[in-house]
Amino acid sequence: MFLPFALQNYYLAGPSVCSGLNIMSSPVEIPFKNVILLDRLSGTPVYLQIARQMINAIQRGVLVTGVQLPGTRSLADTLDVHRKTVVAAYHELDAQGWIEMLPNKGTFVTKKSPVVRGNALPASVSDLKQYPRETGFSFEESMLLDRPVSLSKADLEFTDGLPDVRLAPMDKLAKAYSSVLRRNNNRKYLSYSHVEGNLWFRDKLAMYLNNTRGLHIAADNIITTRGIQMGIYLASNLLLKKGDNVVVGNLSYYVANMIFQQAGANILSVPVDDQGISVEAVRTLCEQKKIRMLYITPHHHYPTTVTLSAERRMELLNLSVKYGFIILEDDHDYDFHYNSSPVLPLASADGAGMVVYVGSFCKALAPGLRSGYIVAPQNLIRELGKFRRIIDRQGDLMMEQALAELLDEGEIQRHIKKAQKVYHQRRDLLGELLSNGFSEYLSFKSPPGGLAVWTEWRKDINLMRVSKECLRQNLHLPQTLLFQTGQLSAMRLGFGNMDMGELGEAMHILKSVVEKNG
Repeated sequence: MFLPFALQNYYLAGPSVCSGLNIMSSPVEIPFKNVILLDRLSGTPVYLQIARQMINAIQRGVLVTGVQLPGTRSLADTLDVHRKTVVAAYHELDAQGWIEMLPNKGTFVTKKSPVVRGNALPASVSDLKQYPRETGFSFEESMLLDRPVSLSKADLEFTDGLPDVRLAPMDKLAKAYSSVLRRNNNRKYLSYSHVEGNLWFRDKLAMYLNNTRGLHIAADNIITTRGIQMGIYLASNLLLKKGDNVVVGNLSYYVANMIFQQAGANILSVPVDDQGISVEAVRTLCEQKKIRMLYITPHHHYPTTVTLSAERRMELLNLSVKYGFIILEDDHDYDFHYNSSPVLPLASADGAGMVVYVGSFCKALAPGLRSGYIVAPQNLIRELGKFRRIIDRQGDLMMEQALAELLDEGEIQRHIKKAQKVYHQRRDLLGELLSNGFSEYLSFKSPPGGLAVWTEWRKDINLMRVSKECLRQNLHLPQTLLFQTGQLSAMRLGFGNMDMGELGEAMHILKSVVEKNG
C-alpha cells in the first residue's frame, strides 16, 4: 500500500524559513478526512477527538513542523462539524503547544513539536490510530510459559477444580468491606503499611490456620500474596538458583513446573500412586544427587487427587532433615473434605523449619478475590518481604481488613461448612453419572475431598477430538484438563463450578460426544 497521492506530494515538498518558523513554501492538499476519523458515538467530545488525532499525526511525522493547517471554516466543512468545534480543537492544540497561530498568516504546526522518527512512514494514515503490533526491539521468547489461560464463551465448562463463585458470601464481604471503608480509623490502610500484609489479618489468619490445620504459628510467620501461584513464584525465585534440582510428582501442576524452570531449576519427577508421591523414589534421588526442593500437593495431589498418606508425610519430613531439601507444600484445596477429617499438613509436624506452606482463600471464597499466603519461619518471611516489595509493595490492605473481620466473626468458617455440603452432593452426583454412563470408557475413584475427579480413559478415545466436539455443543473442556500420551489417557473433571442441573447437562453432552467418538 502507498500513501494517498496528495500526502506523498506533501512529504516530498520542502520547507522554507519564514519569520523564524519553518513553513511550507507552497500549500499542499492534506487529506484530513483520512488523518482524522471521528466516532460520533464515542463519549469523547468531538473537538478532543480532532485535537488528539492531530497531535498523534504530528508526533508520528505525518504533519511535519511548519505545515500550515487549514482555516477553521475550511476544516469544519471537510470534517462535517460545526466551526466552533474546530475552533475549540485549535485552542486545545495551542494550549498544549502543538501549533502556532500567526496573525495575518495562519495556523502552523510549531517547530518545537516533538516527532518520533520511525523506520518508515505508515502504509495508511488510518494506521495512526493503531498501537504497534510488535516491539521495535528484540527479546527472548519463552516456550516455558507458552500455555495461555483457556477462556470460552460456552455456558458450561469443566475446570481443573474451581469453586462456584455464586456460593461466595458476597453480601457479608461487601458489608464488611463497606464498613472498613467508612471508618476513619481505617484510613491508614489506604497508605503504605507492612510489606507482609495487614497485621490484624495475619493475626486472625494465624489463629484460623492453627485451628483448622494444626499449625503453631503467629502473624510473623505469614506473608500475604495474590494467590498460590504468586506464593510459589516468590518462594521459588528466592530459594532456587540456576541448576538446582526440584523434585515433583509425575504428573504435577504444570504452572508450578513452569515457575521452577523459569527460575533455572532442573525438574526431576518421581512416581505417584494411590498413597501419593513415592518416598522410595525421593530417597533414591537424594542418594544420587543434591536435591534443593520437593514440591508436593499432599492433601489432594494435582492432578490425580490422591491423598498423601500420614506415614509418607512423616518419612518425607525425615528425609528433608537428613538431606537438607526444602519442602514446598501447596495446600490448594485443604478446606474441602467429605469422608472424614483431613490429614494434617506436613507443616503442622515440621519441627526443623524445612517446610514452606502455601495456601489461599481463592477456592474457599472466589478466585477473583486473589487472597493467598505463605507460612514459613520468621527469617524466611522477612526475606520474602524484601523480595515481594520489588514486584508488589503490599497486598490489598482494605480487603485483608474485611477478610480479618469475617474470620473474627466466624463468617468464613460458616461459609466453608455450608459450601462443603454443596460440593459433597456435586461430587456424589458426578460419581454416579460416571459410574452409570461411562463405565465402558473410563475408570475413576471418588476423591475424599477437593473439587475435581481424576478419570482414566480408554487409550483409543481421542480426548482432544472429544474436547473440540464438546465445545461445538456449548461445553468447554480446556486442554489443560487433558492428559494424553502413549502411556496415559486421562482427564481431570472439576465439578465445583456447576450446580446439579448444569452438571447433569454437561455430562449428557460429554456422553453423547464420547459415544460418537468411542
